[in-house]
Amino acid sequence: AVVVLVATLAGWTHRVNAGDTVRLPDIRVIVSRLGSLGQQLDAAHGEVALAELQLDRANAIMANSSKYQIPADLAASIYDVALSEGIDPALGYQLVKIESNFKSDAHSSMGALGYTQVQLATARFYEPNVTEKDLLERDMNLRIGFRFLSDMLGKFDRDTQLALLAYNRGPTRVTQILARGGDPANGYSAAVLEGYSSPHTTEPGWR
Repeated sequence: AVVVLVATLAGWTHRVNAGDTVRLPDIRVIVSRLGSLGQQLDAAHGEVALAELQLDRANAIMANSSKYQIPADLAASIYDVALSEGIDPALGYQLVKIESNFKSDAHSSMGALGYTQVQLATARFYEPNVTEKDLLERDMNLRIGFRFLSDMLGKFDRDTQLALLAYNRGPTRVTQILARGGDPANGYSAAVLEGYSSPHTTEPGWR
């Protein structure tokens, strides 16, 4: 801003002789130029921040693709869908690993399907017209599974262990056990959280 101001003043400053009429620059011109510079600086800062986010995303996707030995496009989908549903991507990867070992066509004896092993009845709570074929589609399956986990995190006050148990056993069952003073742990949450490390795990309201 100072540079623009000096340049503006330099544009009209000259040796003043006796009798010369000194014309000051229009203040509106100076303000306009300063405002334009401020907009350019804001835009530049925004572009830098966006580039940093894109680089962080690319690094995380490649790192998890290598860690879990999965294709980069699958790693990217898990990362992006997890973020869009308010889930820490690191938790999303672990959930998919435990539920399906990253197999798109995984089926359970309880009728759970796909990467996140969602049952059709649960899926239809979020997408009333979803079919079994739809539920085996990658992004649909990830979105519904992660949305269900996000809801469980909200229901159990961001307690990751209880949310995972509710995801596995059902929220009603977990609530009933807790109401009786029992422990709903069955080893599932421990399996998902094994090797999971994130600065967000102890931060309520990570979303």
